[in-house]
Amino acid sequence: MSLYAQLQERAAQNKPIRVGLIGAGKFGAMYLAQIPRTPGVHLVGIADLSPEAARVNLARVGWTPEQSGAASAAEALRTGATWITEDWKALVRLPDIDVIVECTGNPIAAVEHCLEAFDQGKHVVNVTVEADAFCGPLLGRKAAQAGVVYSLAFGDQPALICDLVDWARTCGFPVVAAGRGHKWLPHFSESTPDTVWGNYGLTPEQAARGGLNPKMFNSFLDGSKPSIESAAVANATGLRVPSNGLLYPPASIEDIPFVTRPVSEGGVLEGKGMVEVVSSLEADGRRIPYEIRMGVWVTVEAETDYIKNCFEEYNAHTDPSGRYFTLYKRWHLIGLEVGMSVASIALRGEATGVATCWQADVVATAKRDLQVGEMLDGEGGYTVWGKLLPAEKSVQAGGLPLGLAHGVKLVRPVAKGQSLSWADVAIDTSTPAYRVRREMEDAFARRP
Repeated sequence: MSLYAQLQERAAQNKPIRVGLIGAGKFGAMYLAQIPRTPGVHLVGIADLSPEAARVNLARVGWTPEQSGAASAAEALRTGATWITEDWKALVRLPDIDVIVECTGNPIAAVEHCLEAFDQGKHVVNVTVEADAFCGPLLGRKAAQAGVVYSLAFGDQPALICDLVDWARTCGFPVVAAGRGHKWLPHFSESTPDTVWGNYGLTPEQAARGGLNPKMFNSFLDGSKPSIESAAVANATGLRVPSNGLLYPPASIEDIPFVTRPVSEGGVLEGKGMVEVVSSLEADGRRIPYEIRMGVWVTVEAETDYIKNCFEEYNAHTDPSGRYFTLYKRWHLIGLEVGMSVASIALRGEATGVATCWQADVVATAKRDLQVGEMLDGEGGYTVWGKLLPAEKSVQAGGLPLGLAHGVKLVRPVAKGQSLSWADVAIDTSTPAYRVRREMEDAFARRP
């Protein structure tokens, strides 16, 4: 039975999936816009540090005050309205909640939210992929031990890439490469919240209209988010990552099967079975026509002449050898698609992407020369960007995970372009996020 049919059945039986949302910012608002249009789902509560900001976003996406006017969790459960609170623990600990959607964008807080949800027997859709990038494999394991499902969020590119990889493997195709698009030039790694809109392609007025956060959007532009999302994909699929960071080969959609081949066959990959990100800009800054900037793709290989001939007979666009074919989705709708994850884990018990191994890590790397005493401000900020590395290489170097580079003081100077290590900073070792990361290193890799 389709997910939609099951949702309709739940609605008819008055047994909706009961959801709690932590964080009602831009991504959360997009999901909120779809909930009233989805049968069989009841958003019981929203936890946000600013309930008033949550109400503003609810009004922006079309909710009436009555829809979010429940004065308590009990009233929300009785009436079908939604309760708004500052207390995320009170929301997570409600026995009637089935699924928690973690949507804060704060990786350190997100780890704590996920762990508490597991302890309370709640499934989790983790929108905060920054947390997944530095400890997702252990979060996946802890969820399984608790008998619940932990999932990447459909609509965000990692889950969509995982879906394409699953399609390929289920059909019997070996995956040569998979990834997303991005608007990329090398100097973007130095971008800050002050320069983001001009580089990103939006005016300050457009950004203000959409309530867009410059630091968050800069985390996309400076390469941090592509690295984070590529790490999540590698850890969920077992695909390998480039040995010294993403290459960002420029390519149109038609050229993806040309460039996502091994170097030995005319492409850019170190080998088969890797993640990569394709740029929508030529090296000189010219926009590539028919690009994949907002989309996802997977390149597969025809292992026999018969399959290769099928590609040809059905006019599949391949590389010159006829063996490499790319399937793609040119757009993703971000928070508007999160309902797929909620339905999948609640009705099928199936994640829309979950880390099963530790292949990749994202290491904080200096945007400029950094001095002793400076405070790191995490992804998208003024001090560091995220570099994708094989997990083994990161652990051997003692790499500082980007997700933990928030509000951390430097104790040694770091040169521009240098990746940071644990020894460069005074890290707070008391947070659940730090403990989970160190536990993951012990569980999945040998520390030097």
